[in-house]
Amino acid sequence: MEQSKPSSKWHIGIPISKMLASALAVGRVILRQKSGGDDQTLVGPSALLDACGNLVEHQGEASGLALAEQILSAYEALTFEEKAAFFSGLAEDFLVDQAGVAAAAAQYQAQPNPASMNTLRKALEPRCNRLFRRLNQVPDATGRLVKLRGDLLQHEGAHPQLKQVDDDLKRLLLIWFNLGFLSLRRISWDSPASTLEKLIEYEAVHEIRGWGDLRSRLKEDRRLFAYFHPAMPDDPIIFVQVALRDGSSSAVGPLVQEDRILEATATTNTATFYSISNCHKGLRGISFGNFLIKQVASELRSEFPQLTRFETLSPIPGFRAWVSASLKGATTHTLPAAVWDRLETYLEDIDENFDANPLVQDTLLPLCAHYLTHEKKDQLPIDPVAKFHLGNGALLDKIHWRGDESERGKQLSYGVMVNYVYEPEEIENRHEAFFSEGRIASSAAVRDLADSLMGQTG
Repeated sequence: MEQSKPSSKWHIGIPISKMLASALAVGRVILRQKSGGDDQTLVGPSALLDACGNLVEHQGEASGLALAEQILSAYEALTFEEKAAFFSGLAEDFLVDQAGVAAAAAQYQAQPNPASMNTLRKALEPRCNRLFRRLNQVPDATGRLVKLRGDLLQHEGAHPQLKQVDDDLKRLLLIWFNLGFLSLRRISWDSPASTLEKLIEYEAVHEIRGWGDLRSRLKEDRRLFAYFHPAMPDDPIIFVQVALRDGSSSAVGPLVQEDRILEATATTNTATFYSISNCHKGLRGISFGNFLIKQVASELRSEFPQLTRFETLSPIPGFRAWVSASLKGATTHTLPAAVWDRLETYLEDIDENFDANPLVQDTLLPLCAHYLTHEKKDQLPIDPVAKFHLGNGALLDKIHWRGDESERGKQLSYGVMVNYVYEPEEIENRHEAFFSEGRIASSAAVRDLADSLMGQTG
C-alpha cells in the first residue's frame, strides 16, 4: 500500500506570543506555590527593588517571566514620588559593581584568556541592563519600558544621579528600536480607530482639533506616514504629515484648513512636509526623523513621478527665546557691536502686537536669517529644527513672515517659519559638509537677508 505523504503543514511553528503566554501562565502557578498559595503583591519602592534584585539573579524562565510581569505592574501602580524613590534605588544598587570589575580585571591581567575576558565583560554590564532585558521578555513589555523611560526623564532633572540609569536604558532602546525593525505605513481614514486616536493625542506641532480635522488631513491631497515597531504594532513611533500642492508653501494655515479646496494630485509638483511628531517621550534622543523624511520622499516619488520639489514648512522653536536671552545678556551672539546696539534699541520696543507693526518684519526676518546661519554651538546651529534638517542634508531655502499665526507660533518664533528643501542629488554632499565643516547650505536669498543686517547700523 502506498504510504501517505507527510503533511505540508509540519513546519508551521507555534507563534512566540502563544509560547510566552503559556510559559507565563505556568510561571504564575510556580510563584503562587512558592508563596504558600497566595498571589504575591509588591507594594512600594522597597519591595519592588527587592523583587528586581531577585529577577536579575533568577534562573527559572517561566517563573522569571511571571516575576517580571509582577514587577512591571507594581511599578505602574507607584505614585510619582514613589517612582523617584524606585529610580534612585536603581541608581544606588543596580549599576556596575566596581569591586567586581576590579577583581575581574585583575583576573584577566593574571590569566588573559577567553574565559577571564568573558568574566570581565559580564562584570562591566550594569545590573539594571540585565533587569531591563529580563523585563522586556514579558509580552507587550517594550511599550511599557518606553513609558518607564519617559517617567525616568521627568525625574532626571531633579535627581542627576539617575542619568547613568537613563544612559543604560537608552542604549538598550537604541538596539531594540534599530531602524531595521521599523516598518513604514501610510495612515488613512480606513486605518484602525485606535491608531487614529493616537495621532490626535501625539500630534506635537499643529494640534489636531478632533475627528473632522484629522479626516481633513487624510484626504486625497494629503499624506500621513508613520513608523511602527513590531512590539508596538498599533502604536506609531513617529509620523509625518505631507501636503501635495502646486507650488511652495509659505504659511501653515492653508495646509491645515478643513474646508480647503482639494488640489488635483495628478498635477501637483510639490510635497510639503509640514509636521513631524515623535510620539513617545521615552524614545527621546533616539532619532528616526531623518530616515522617515527620506523614505517618505521616495514613496511619494513612486506614487507621483511629477513631483519636483520636496520641502518642509518648519518652525524655528529657539528664535524668540534666543532674542530674549540676548537682550538680557544671558547668551552670546556673533553680531558686531554696532549692529547689535541698533537692534537692541529697536527690539526692546517690540510688544505683543508686533505683527501689526510693518517695521518689525524688516528687523526680525534678517535677524532670523542670521540666527539660523551664524549662531552655532560646536559648529552646529543652536536651533534644534535647523540642526535636524540641515544635518539631514537639506537646504535652508526661504524664510516666511507670519507663517504660523497661532499663539504657540508667535511665542516660539514671532510666527516666522522656514522652508528646508531636500534635493536628492545633493543630500549626501550637504550632510557630509555640515558635519565635517559646519557648512550650512542656504539659498542666496537667505544669505542676502542675513547680510542685510550689516547695513543696518545707521
